[in-house]
Parts: sequence; structure tokens; C-alpha cells
Amino acid sequence: MNISSYFDYAVGMLFAYLPKLVLAAVTLWVGFWVIKKIVNIFSQTLAKREIEISLTQFLGSMITIILKILLILSVVSILGVETTSFVAILAAAGFAIGMALQGSLGNFAGGVVILIFKPFKVGDLIEAQGFVGVVNSIQVFNTILKTPDNKTVIIPNGGLSSGAMTNYSTEPIRRVDLTIGIGYGDDLKRAKDLIVEIISAAPGVLQDPAPAVMVAELADSSVNFTVRPWAASEDYWNVYFDLHERIKLALDANNISIPFPQADVHLIQK
Repeated sequence: MNISSYFDYAVGMLFAYLPKLVLAAVTLWVGFWVIKKIVNIFSQTLAKREIEISLTQFLGSMITIILKILLILSVVSILGVETTSFVAILAAAGFAIGMALQGSLGNFAGGVVILIFKPFKVGDLIEAQGFVGVVNSIQVFNTILKTPDNKTVIIPNGGLSSGAMTNYSTEPIRRVDLTIGIGYGDDLKRAKDLIVEIISAAPGVLQDPAPAVMVAELADSSVNFTVRPWAASEDYWNVYFDLHERIKLALDANNISIPFPQADVHLIQK
């Protein structure tokens, strides 16, 4: 073949593939524009629902990558290239990655559930997976807690989203449960009136709902009162510790004993 033949062949190929190239270029340009619009709408929707910014960015990036891969496969198909092998390779790679990252994907799914449905938020006091602490941050794969003794606990989101969890910060008020025992020989009515007086005047104790003091048990060594005042959730521990001290001092000042378990030991000599 001479130069003229090569030129004619090239011109023929150009005219044969030019429409496909133009269509592929237009598809690519329009596709990128549409993908950008879709991701922006998706991000705005999540922002309106006050979804965590880290999750919004992560999901936006993931959707962008998936849509661009599909767009490129479509463009390659328009050019006449067989895409079956590409799809098979992507499927095999996705399966291998999914098996290798099975635990991480479970934690990611748990993080998505937590960030969307918000069973707790940063600053809440929760109990989960055997730990109690304030939520310091909610990440895509883990939730970070700060315990009362200032330890950092990292809990994978997979177990956190599927297991039992107690959120102590959901309600604005909490009931403080105390058990106070007095001796069988002490004045029951006087002791009850004294406890009612103490908890009614204690700082942080709410009057609505009204606190309750009830005789709960005739135990082996004491008559036990169940004391149930209410307090704001953020004041719970201050009220809990303060009431123990106040009640103990008041009972001591009025000669009402708080007994402790005792045992009589009999020595038998042969």
C-alpha cells in the first residue's frame, strides 16, 4: 500500500468513527455535568436533614466515583469497545474487596445508620458495649467515647448500631433512685418525714414530678426506704451524691441509726 492508500484508509476510518467520537465526547461532557448536579442535590438533601458533614462528604465522593465509572463504561461502549470484560473485572474486584473488608463494611453501614437516624449525638451520655461515656465524636467506622475517668473508648459502629444502647441524655429530667435504711428500733415516721424534708430542700431536686419516699423492704438488718427524687439530666450525679451526704448527716443529727449487717458468733467449747 502506498501513501495515498494509507491516507484514504485513514480518511475512511475518520468518517466511520467521527460520529461515535463526537457522541462519546458529548456524552462524557453532559454526563459529568449531570453527575455534578446529582451529587450537589444529594449533599443539599443530607445537609437539610442535618446529617454529619463527614458522612455527607464520604457518601458524595462514593456516589461520584460510582457514577463516573458507569459513565466511562457507557462512553467506551459508544466507541464500540466490548465492555463485558471490564464489568467482569470490576465485579470480581468488588467481591474480593468486599470479602476482605467485611468487618469494615459492617462498621461503615452501622455508622451510616447512626448518622442518619441519630439515636445519640455528640455530647450525649450513653451506655453501650459495656462502656459508659460522653460521645466525643461520631465517625464513619467508629464512635469515640470519653469515660467519666477521662479514658478514650473507641467502639466500632457495627456492634453499636445493632446492639442495646442506653442514652442518658435523651430526656431533660431523670429520676434519682436511692435506698436508705434505718434501724428497727428507730422512729419510722420521724425518719420518713426527715428524709422528705431533706430532699425537698436540697438544691437541684425538682418539685414536679414530686419526690417520693416509701418503705420498700423489711430487710434482715434494716427497714429500707426507697427515695425517688427527680433532677435535670445534667444535675443527676450532683444530686445523687449530695443527697446521700445530706440524709446521712440529718439522720445522725436526729439520732436515727443507719444499721449495717451484723452477725452473732457463738463459740462452743467441748
